[in-house]
Amino acid sequence: MDHHMFVARVARLTGTAEDRSATLTAATLGTLAERLTGGEVLDLAAQLPKPLRGALNPQPHTEAAERFGAVEFVARVAHRAGCDENTARGAARAVFATLHEAISGGEFADVVVQLPRDYRDLVEPALAPATTRRR
Repeated sequence: MDHHMFVARVARLTGTAEDRSATLTAATLGTLAERLTGGEVLDLAAQLPKPLRGALNPQPHTEAAERFGAVEFVARVAHRAGCDENTARGAARAVFATLHEAISGGEFADVVVQLPRDYRDLVEPALAPATTRRR
């Protein structure tokens, strides 16, 4: 999946314009990178289109992941994107759903396993049967 397709998919899922979707996507990926170990950030970046890699900061300064729950995740996305938390929550769900389609199933599982149980509300819609994977 290329950059345009990724952003367009998030735009469709969130009901936003593509330029706004690009901002929401970058905010979500940047926050996700903070929550993942450095090695996992590198693995994820390797499977994303080049323009999306920058949001992950794929040169982590540490291997350790920050520890924060889903509420803090949504708050960070909202702050980065300059939006309310409901919009940020919807964006996070859309980005996880799009990631599920855009990267390998094994890599998606590696990302999800690093997230605590309270992220389920953000991640499970990506795993719903209606979500079809494309590569």
